[in-house]
Amino acid sequence: MTTRPSTGMTRMDDNLESSDMEHVLIIEDDVRLAELTRDYLESNGFKVTVEAEGSRGVEQIQALQPDLVILDLMLPGEDGLSICRRARPDYAGPILMLTARTDDMDQVLGLEMGADDYVPKPVQPRVLLARMRALLRRAENTDQSGDARLTFGNLEVDSATREAWLEGERIDLTSAEFDLLWLLASNAGRVLTREEIFSDLRGIKYDGQDRSIDVRVSRIRPKIGDDPNHPHRIKTVRSKGYLFVKDA
Repeated sequence: MTTRPSTGMTRMDDNLESSDMEHVLIIEDDVRLAELTRDYLESNGFKVTVEAEGSRGVEQIQALQPDLVILDLMLPGEDGLSICRRARPDYAGPILMLTARTDDMDQVLGLEMGADDYVPKPVQPRVLLARMRALLRRAENTDQSGDARLTFGNLEVDSATREAWLEGERIDLTSAEFDLLWLLASNAGRVLTREEIFSDLRGIKYDGQDRSIDVRVSRIRPKIGDDPNHPHRIKTVRSKGYLFVKDA
């Protein structure tokens, strides 16, 4: 395969592009991996832009506002964690981070910086595509039960606008944090197991070790006015999962 420089331009001709095509930005310095991923995604109907320089990552995310970002952790110029943290205030779409297979700390840090999901290297194309589609579906979802806005005292959560407010002030939530908050809030009064949460939010089985849900809950709690040390709104049910309390 001929190697092409990463210029931030897509391979597809302008007259073939469609406004209906979902735009994916890949920030990856491994040229071979980026090209293979781009080709695979384009063959599955995506518009793809590749950026190899970490130093241009935030600029590209903010300028292009893609439907989804695939972000490598280790990049020249600026690492993926820094890019994710700096891009988040101006980008509400899903960020899927590529991480080392065995480095749990990288995964936890990525989630804390605002990543929505992670896929270990080496990347399995079908797994990557499935996780991307799950993120994109959730980003477009509205409430299926008919109640688009839920109110719990001074906390409001709206699935149509994908926003939440505490005492009338908008809460700064990542896409993944909102998805988890809405799932818990729309099941208020019922314990959701980690297995149920993983199945609903990530489309995969819970392996008993993944800490991503726990990390997100710990980030959501202070944002909704919950005491992290003595939570009253989102309670941990030992050996089971989480309970969103209706009348905290």
